[in-house]
Amino acid sequence: MSDNTALGIDFGGSAIKSGVVDVRTGELVGERFTVPTPTPATPAAVAEAVRLVIGHFGWTRGFGMTVPAVVTDGVVRTAANIDPTWIGTDAVALLTAATGLAPTVVNDADAAGLAEIRCGAGVGRRGLTLVLTLGTGIGSALVHDGHLVPNTEFGHLQVDGRIAEHIAAGSVKDRRNWSYETWATHLSRVLAEYEKLLRPDLFILGGGISRDADQWSHHLTTTVPVVPASFQNTAGIVGAAMTAAATPSPADDPREPAPV
Repeated sequence: MSDNTALGIDFGGSAIKSGVVDVRTGELVGERFTVPTPTPATPAAVAEAVRLVIGHFGWTRGFGMTVPAVVTDGVVRTAANIDPTWIGTDAVALLTAATGLAPTVVNDADAAGLAEIRCGAGVGRRGLTLVLTLGTGIGSALVHDGHLVPNTEFGHLQVDGRIAEHIAAGSVKDRRNWSYETWATHLSRVLAEYEKLLRPDLFILGGGISRDADQWSHHLTTTVPVVPASFQNTAGIVGAAMTAAATPSPADDPREPAPV
């Protein structure tokens, strides 16, 4: 593989998706590989699934992986949508032991935001951009003039006394069998709250449901411009790979921070 490629792994609620990415363009090199998320998705079970992914690609270098949680210094701090045993887990140490490689671990929505800002719908955008992933929950990535503010987790803010992702996540639409128009009405309530709190210049909406943006985006009532994510459901893979590519290897000077 070229030095311009990196392996990205996206740990989701139903599947662990992975692929080799050309980090200059965000394009996948070859086919995406997916394994079901273990039940329960404990750290040990997920680490074993990641080991299978590494074996599938015959990967021998560092890799990037997303986790749907707050991650600081490689340690998982929250577990709103994953097994609670992840809280306090040193994910870097766990994955290093499982694979023998050097992983970089990042919040899933932050990875998606990074992909969209560098190579997707946010390229060249100035001001404040809020990238939202609408899936099992609502992930958020806040970017100002190309700089990421990590671990925002705006999906857990309260809107009208309820948690935002309980109102308008993509999974809520599926569970309640709503039409796109009905779901967009609820999503508009959440976006209006974000608009009031943050005054963003742009919303980028991703997740699997963004593939059908033409069926619901015109029903939104927000005054802030809204565009669908370019990478849709592969943004986590792409962003994880980009994060890994930007992280110094252990042989590099540890005093030199990796660019976000």
